[in-house]
Amino acid sequence: MTQQGDNWWDKLYDESAPDTAPTVPGESLDDHFATAPRATTGPPGPSPDLKPAADPGAEADLVAAADPGVEADLAAADPAPVEQPAPDPRAVLSDRAPWETPEQGPRSFPGPPPPPAPVAPLAETPTVQVQMPVPERQADDDADADPENSPESTRESGPDADLTVQVPVPRPRAAGFVGSRPPTYEAEPTALPVARPGELAELVADTVLDGARYGTCTLRAASVRGDSARYRGEPRRDALLTARFGHDEAALVLVAVAAGSRAAEDAHLAAADACQWIAEAVGRSHARLSEDIRTGRRGDLKSGLHRLTDRTYGKLRARAADRGLAPDEYTATLRCLLVPADPECRTRVFFGIGGGGLFRLREGSWQDIEPLLPEPAAVTGAPVVGFGSPPSPKDETEEGDRLTMNLGVTTPPGPLVEEPVPPPAEPFRFRASVARPGDTLLLASPGLAEPMRGEPALARELATRWAGQEAPGLAAFLADTQLRVTGYADDRTGVAVWEA
Repeated sequence: MTQQGDNWWDKLYDESAPDTAPTVPGESLDDHFATAPRATTGPPGPSPDLKPAADPGAEADLVAAADPGVEADLAAADPAPVEQPAPDPRAVLSDRAPWETPEQGPRSFPGPPPPPAPVAPLAETPTVQVQMPVPERQADDDADADPENSPESTRESGPDADLTVQVPVPRPRAAGFVGSRPPTYEAEPTALPVARPGELAELVADTVLDGARYGTCTLRAASVRGDSARYRGEPRRDALLTARFGHDEAALVLVAVAAGSRAAEDAHLAAADACQWIAEAVGRSHARLSEDIRTGRRGDLKSGLHRLTDRTYGKLRARAADRGLAPDEYTATLRCLLVPADPECRTRVFFGIGGGGLFRLREGSWQDIEPLLPEPAAVTGAPVVGFGSPPSPKDETEEGDRLTMNLGVTTPPGPLVEEPVPPPAEPFRFRASVARPGDTLLLASPGLAEPMRGEPALARELATRWAGQEAPGLAAFLADTQLRVTGYADDRTGVAVWEA
């Protein structure tokens, strides 16, 4: 800045310089600033090019000097003016800001909001007014009797003539609870999970809600963070994915539900990976899968979906190795449902690995149709060598040496004790069932399947809400799946299919 500019700046902000405008005692800076609109928005003054009008007082003095008798007449006709009080600087402000022109109006300083209307007593259920149609015969009679009463009009009085009806408006049910006492945790989310700037893509929402309608079925899906995770600020470990592959009648709808282990730190990532990878595999083979479902090739379906599931878990083990984790530290249960869009096909296919539940609501009663796992003693067939197979006596020599499977070469027992063989993986689950009109199929994660089996009140309540009813809306379905039960605070994921 130049020397001239510095001098100007010093003069402008010099504290020793007196203020150019007079101040009122006790006036604050805000009050002083508030008087500016009145100064700038007052009536316009005379034009600088015009000569100011003569002073009436001076003219009267001249007349009085010329004729002394006129002074008394002027005094009687024009009494002494009353002194007006000085304007208060804290008076009502103008409705325009100092920087606004008169044409801009008062948009910068809106007035206070109007007072709230008196609140009417709350009713149990909100209502709306519906105009009921007038019967045709009655409308004709009314029109003949009184031309002013048309079928579209409504009489203002009379109990029989009032056609305005109060109709209840359904609302989503609030998150309630079943059982003898409410749960310990709050019903709504509290703490958010910790976020890291470089890993924001790994964040998961507290709640996921989705739905669709294809053919004769209506789909509703919801995944909600459990009360315990909400209280501790932990992420939702359940993952939900809904996808449609193909078009028209050949389209195939997939719903994948995965639940990560509570003890694993990256459980929510493993669950999301499992859903994504199984969806990619199904999407690449959706045309063949859809054809197998519609033609009833159960054996081909089971073997094909088993291979796709095994590849998904192979990717999970590889991802665990990349992260430097053990396989059981980066895994999740996986449960899937395939629904064809063909309205002529009512076959619903379930497959997956791990815990959870598969239920069917038929004729007002729940049926647990989870595929049962065979008992270990009932398993037939030769086990895989190296994964828990006991040595056969014919595979050993008289000295106790074991023979290899292929070469027959004797090998002495090792000097070190080998580590125990890891437990076998979860068996593959598969079920293909034909739905009936009125059925409701529920695929549940462990957090929802456990209270369904352990608390009869929850199963009864959901049966009351869903049996013989149309599919609820998304908000109502979310409220239904959030019915809380004391002692069950894990994440909940539920997928329901209503059959028309």
